[in-house]
Amino acid sequence: MGARHDAAIDLYWIPLGAGGHSVRLNGKVFEAIEAARERRARSDLYHAALIAACNGDRYTIELAPSPDADTASRGVVATGPVGSRHLGAMRLFRYELRCCRGGSIPDLGFAVGGARRLSDDPSHVRRLLDLVAAVPRLVWGRDEIGAGEMWNSNSVIAWLIARSGIDTETIQPPIAGRAPGWRAGLVVARRQEVAMPPAPYARA
Repeated sequence: MGARHDAAIDLYWIPLGAGGHSVRLNGKVFEAIEAARERRARSDLYHAALIAACNGDRYTIELAPSPDADTASRGVVATGPVGSRHLGAMRLFRYELRCCRGGSIPDLGFAVGGARRLSDDPSHVRRLLDLVAAVPRLVWGRDEIGAGEMWNSNSVIAWLIARSGIDTETIQPPIAGRAPGWRAGLVVARRQEVAMPPAPYARA
């Protein structure tokens, strides 16, 4: 029983650009354009991140720009291109997926509503951690495979949650908020689930 109580997957909704003025401004411009195009009111934009715990270890999981070559210190498990596959060879146009044991998430203190517990099932945690390195490395900011929405950090987190076997139907960003790219992650996860269902994990 102790192992089950130790297991957890928590989702955090961090306002886009929290702590960084340029990212926040770019997000506001993007949302203004999207809201005008879709003829709706503007929403607050959010960036999703995860913290997973199991057997005394704690892992932070998020997508972020690649600042330098010291990927090991940040727990980088995968990288992908930003904007164009050709540009992805340059670090400026590369994102990295981090799964860092004992790591920290910048701007976590800005998360709206604090942690949202998604699961305390060890099988979900193990599956999530096993899947991190297998996240589709699609081009950030583009819809390469017709998912209906651009691929970004929210897509990756949504994909991980869905492929881990956690119900995503009730997961929503904070009131009056949007998480662009979230739907793309769910679409890709469903396609892969149909093509190749995951092997079941034995419950602890």
